Amino acid sequence: MVAAVLASVALAAGCGLFEPDTSPGATGPPGAGVAVGHPAADLTGTVPDVDPSILPQESLAPMPAARLADGLVPPTNRWFSGLVFGAEPLPVFPVPLAFGATDGGFAFGLPDVQVTEQSILGPFVPQVGVDVGASSVVVTAYDTASVTLDLLDGAGSVLGAVTLVEGSPVLRYTAATDQTAELTVAFAETGGLVSAEAGGREFVLVGSGDALSGGGRSLDLAEGDSVAWFPVPDDAPDGAVATLAEAAAHPVTGTTLAYGVADDAVTTAITYETGDDPSGAATVVVRLPHQRESEGATCGLGTYATVRGTVDVCTASTLAWTSPAVEPAGTLDVTALGEDEKTELAEQVRADASALEPRPSDTYFGGKALARDANLLALAEQLGLDDVAAPLRDDLAAALREWAEPSGCAERDARCFVDDPEVRSVVGRTPSFGSDELNDHHFHYGYFLYAAGVVAADDPALAADLAPVLDLLAADVASGAGGEDFPALRVFDAYAGHSWASGYAPFADGNNQESASEAVSAWNGLALWARASGDATLEAQARWLLSAEAASARAYWTDFDREDPAIEGFGHTVTSLVWGGKRDWATWFSAEPSAMLGILVLPMQPVAGYLAGDPERIRANLDEALAGPREDPASWDVMFGDQLLMYAALAGPDDAAAALKFARSLPAERIDDGNTRSYLLAWLLVHAAA
Repeated sequence: MVAAVLASVALAAGCGLFEPDTSPGATGPPGAGVAVGHPAADLTGTVPDVDPSILPQESLAPMPAARLADGLVPPTNRWFSGLVFGAEPLPVFPVPLAFGATDGGFAFGLPDVQVTEQSILGPFVPQVGVDVGASSVVVTAYDTASVTLDLLDGAGSVLGAVTLVEGSPVLRYTAATDQTAELTVAFAETGGLVSAEAGGREFVLVGSGDALSGGGRSLDLAEGDSVAWFPVPDDAPDGAVATLAEAAAHPVTGTTLAYGVADDAVTTAITYETGDDPSGAATVVVRLPHQRESEGATCGLGTYATVRGTVDVCTASTLAWTSPAVEPAGTLDVTALGEDEKTELAEQVRADASALEPRPSDTYFGGKALARDANLLALAEQLGLDDVAAPLRDDLAAALREWAEPSGCAERDARCFVDDPEVRSVVGRTPSFGSDELNDHHFHYGYFLYAAGVVAADDPALAADLAPVLDLLAADVASGAGGEDFPALRVFDAYAGHSWASGYAPFADGNNQESASEAVSAWNGLALWARASGDATLEAQARWLLSAEAASARAYWTDFDREDPAIEGFGHTVTSLVWGGKRDWATWFSAEPSAMLGILVLPMQPVAGYLAGDPERIRANLDEALAGPREDPASWDVMFGDQLLMYAALAGPDDAAAALKFARSLPAERIDDGNTRSYLLAWLLVHAAA
């Protein structure tokens, strides 16, 4: 079945599926993966060869205590990072379940989603608890969508293992010794199924056999015995629970990832490996809203309400879905504008170029400034302003070369990178927003990759000079193969379809991501850098990341289904902060309504057209974000006013023309530090003429 599903997906996508090696270092050597249906030689590697040792070796901030087996690369920026790092393990959210370590063992449940005007809440509330006398936990393996967690007694001996699987409502425990596991609720057999009521929902216990004792509150397990639980779905048709119980009996032992890239779509495929059936027996999975265009799953078995929306309950061995392809872009084409528009734009480019502020020295604002100036350079060159373009190009090339000096941090305290050998990450010497704690690396490094991709697009010598360090930035956030130096796809969650921003996720609501648009821009920058440096395989991977992230950005941040009954009562058109266990109309930095939308659209690079497609939703999002009616120029005098004007242009040429009038007089302080008025006007002129 797996082969058939992969073949059909590859055919639909118009290409073979790449299967990157996503092992986390200790489970196997780095690998380039194979292309399904093609010789392995078709792929030479998913990232360039990199050598972190060329950078100074330094930990800028200590890594927190880690519950992690020896030899595993620290899994930062994961949905389960809070379980690994910090003084105590925190709850995690392997959708649709929530899970937490407890004194003596673990507990789990299906979050009861509560919706307020400001939030969609699905916190961890224990519904079924299991006590085996454990004193501690340690993560012993992880891959694309699964995590293995050992429970240890006071002497450090293994009592058993828990398997958490993204996209699975099944939680499995395997005993490593003869033992009795105490349950917080009593299970009993009814109609051929063993189940219990907990938290207002029925949970089914699979594999217990004759193990139940103590009135259904104990499980007498022998070494190697395995049991599993799952919550009964809502609206389950007749026979569905028995079907799910049969599928839940197949233990998931790991997951693998494959992806395909074509001109019109990208494909993501996650295979749920079952140890008792190497051919791939179907297990229980849930299909998220962004996965509705999927293959390989038999659905119609009920639904769950989650913070992501209503999800379909299915059985599958491989869950594969497609997302619309987003074309990487680094140049806003102004060559077709009329002479008057070009004249206006040229004057503004000269004014902006003469007034550029010194670039900051941290990796976030410093990177934004480089990307800003790369966009200005592209405009100057298209408009034939050689006296502006030539010195700006020289200045940008020099600035990029400075950042890319491998030994830079041995000589100065800013505009350079070190390699942190403890957490296995490349970190800017001057941190911002917790980048020394592995926060937001894709946001930061995406700007560097974008600027380098634009400036070095036609300059092989510059690309070669930048490559040793720029390739390390790429590998830090998007290494396609797990090895000793970096985890595979550090920040990107293939099942969720988006990235996670927090390095260690020290939160009871799981990990989170705010600026989905900066994540999209990061993969756009990765694709441009791959193209400039001549790495076609990395470019294909970047195109997959770009398209997948763009689809999820719309599905959960800017364009989600407001009619989904799971989120009924939520009072806003966007969710600006998405967590594992909730979604909020809030930001980390401002309570301004304009910030809620602005952080989801900046930096409005040429690739930002992915946000188009629903003019009425764009207008509705703006109506909520602005200080007044869209027709009033004063309404745009808000935080991120320039970004919102550019977003408005995606609703159509008339909207772009209206925005253009307001942009000309927008106060200078409303131009974002990663933008110029030149680029703002160019964007609006191009879209008004479309």
